[in-house]
Amino acid sequence: MLGRTLILTDDVSRAGRLARNLGGDGDVSLHDLYGDAAPPSGAALIISDVSALTSESLRRLRQALAVVRGPETPFLALIHGNLGRGEIQASALGATKVLQASAASALLLNTVTALAAGATARPPGGGDLRHQATASRDAFVAIFRADGAPALATVESGAVLVNRAIRDAKVRDWLDVVASFDDATHRHCLSVAGLAADFARTLGLNDVDSRYLIKGALLHDIGKAKIPRAILNKPGPLTPEERCEMDRHPAIGHAMLLNGHYDALTLSVVRSHHEYLDGSGYPDGLRGQEIPDLVRLITISDIFAALIEARPYKAPKPAHEAYAILKAMGAKLDTDLVRAFGAVATACEMPYRASA
Repeated sequence: MLGRTLILTDDVSRAGRLARNLGGDGDVSLHDLYGDAAPPSGAALIISDVSALTSESLRRLRQALAVVRGPETPFLALIHGNLGRGEIQASALGATKVLQASAASALLLNTVTALAAGATARPPGGGDLRHQATASRDAFVAIFRADGAPALATVESGAVLVNRAIRDAKVRDWLDVVASFDDATHRHCLSVAGLAADFARTLGLNDVDSRYLIKGALLHDIGKAKIPRAILNKPGPLTPEERCEMDRHPAIGHAMLLNGHYDALTLSVVRSHHEYLDGSGYPDGLRGQEIPDLVRLITISDIFAALIEARPYKAPKPAHEAYAILKAMGAKLDTDLVRAFGAVATACEMPYRASA
């Protein structure tokens, strides 16, 4: 029923008990990550059961997955110890789902069954990207709450998901999938995150710096969680009073994150992503070198996303028109970074279809 399952493990005895819990009999194979044998191929489902995700065990897992995992093969990562840290590491490995290793046998079996069923039901072409985008949206929903700062591990996990999706797919396809989501603020922040991820790739940033940038993109509008929804979702231009309320969101978001163990640069992204180099932005009227490079990158991605998105009161602009507007902003933006963003803008040309 489950199909052939492969368990990658650092403890064959423990993995054997896991196999018996799954009731797989001969359909479950074990592979010792620290043994000499090569991992068997042809698995319909892969499970990792590693007690400690050290740099060495991660290297061995990555090496084994490269051999045995196909593009449509689901991968369940069981986490021993800290779930938040484990989720980040598992996401970096490309896990389809993460589960605490101490979960009850019934929960584990249900999870494995669902993953196996999903592998056969997943449509060819684009299924992985939609799954990644949906998982990113789920992470973002957990981030975008009005009751305080989101857990740093949740944001890190979301950044890993977006970074992997953009690495594996085209940014215009990411935007196309995200455009189908219902909530306008979710769509926008996930669009900015995808653009930031592709911008990072264009600039040659490493994975650590890319995720740092994407984390800022996911959080940049967190203050809108405390803006009245009647203003956020108004089907028309805002009144001056409503615009004043909306413009409070950078300061609100900054205040929300102050006690959430976020670093100073991420806090700067949240507070200053509407600042311009000529001092005409808000909320602090910063100028020039007062605005860090990371903030400048997010500002460019944020403006471009807003321009290419459809809103009830405006049609989306084609990517080349949106990029022309960025260039026309001149001294407000970092011209070198705007020039570099040209490759991202080109990649966003049709067939991207913005949702109304």
